[in-house]
Amino acid sequence: MKLGVVGLPNVGKSTLFNAITQAGAEAANYPFCTIEPNVGVVPVPDDRLNKLAEMYAPEKLTPTTLEFVDIAGLVRGASRGEGLGNKFLSHIREVDAIVHVVRCFDDENIVHVDGAIDPARDIETIDLELILADMESLEKRAPARRKAGQAGDARAAAEADVMEKLLAALEAGKPARSVELNDAEAGIAQSLFLLTTKPVIYAANIAESQLSEGGVPEAVKAVDAIAKAQHSEMLVICARVEEEIAQLEAEEKAMFLAEMGIGESGLDRLVSACYRLLGLISYLTAGPKEVRAWTIPRGTKAPQAAGKIHTDFEKGFIRAEIVAYETLMREGSMAACKEKGQLRSEGREYVMQDGDVTLFRFNV
Repeated sequence: MKLGVVGLPNVGKSTLFNAITQAGAEAANYPFCTIEPNVGVVPVPDDRLNKLAEMYAPEKLTPTTLEFVDIAGLVRGASRGEGLGNKFLSHIREVDAIVHVVRCFDDENIVHVDGAIDPARDIETIDLELILADMESLEKRAPARRKAGQAGDARAAAEADVMEKLLAALEAGKPARSVELNDAEAGIAQSLFLLTTKPVIYAANIAESQLSEGGVPEAVKAVDAIAKAQHSEMLVICARVEEEIAQLEAEEKAMFLAEMGIGESGLDRLVSACYRLLGLISYLTAGPKEVRAWTIPRGTKAPQAAGKIHTDFEKGFIRAEIVAYETLMREGSMAACKEKGQLRSEGREYVMQDGDVTLFRFNV
């Protein structure tokens, strides 16, 4: 899963990227510090893996991973090629979801590209550029598909209908993802690779001093209202604090989070938000050689989940032997689960659940 970290220049985007990936991307107080996108692959925090590792003492522990892409800061006019607009837009096309960092803090030492803090305006700036880029794309393609549809191409006619629906929303200043579509139409929309169909997580970046002030800053309230209106995810984060957390060992990190009253790190909360937004779950495999997490879309059936490990597992699928993670922890061992009838044998129609500890049986 690839997540594009976007935002206006100087909102804390690269600072947050550095914190969650420890990749050392350059962060400086001037626009376009990030030109080519920096990429960092990070393990997904999952305490269940650690518990299984205690049980199995495996040779290898393999978490699932997320790929974060730090994309150049965007300015007004990007859809017309202003700043690094064309590069920015092309890099967004390649990601599965967008993490939109919005500046919610004042700092006279860090310039704002528009001169003042206004989260709603900043969000509108980026949304508008993505909308304009999508409009241009559809306006180029729709006439040809409509013409082909009128000539008897049913598929082209269906595509033209969807394009016109999406164009109407875009012209009204709404992202393509806001349009209600049936399953067939949604499939067509997905094939158009529009920027505004991508799900968005808003990261409201606040100052460290705001963490201890209590209450919700007005700037954060503005971001939250927009996220709710768009049915997007929103989380409050302090990129500077996350940078400090990233340098700590596990025990120090837990103590620091407790002292700050944060509970979870920004990465943990960001991962949870990504999984909710994209409808993802993880199943687990465990044994003396390896304990591993595998990410799949919610609703995936057992054979397709097996195919995530290897295509032969899906082709020759016989059954999946499954025990819920919580059950395995309660009983203390796989042998105890078998003895008490807690180990289930599931077939081709079984829909995988988050935390299923699974052994696939196959024959090729």
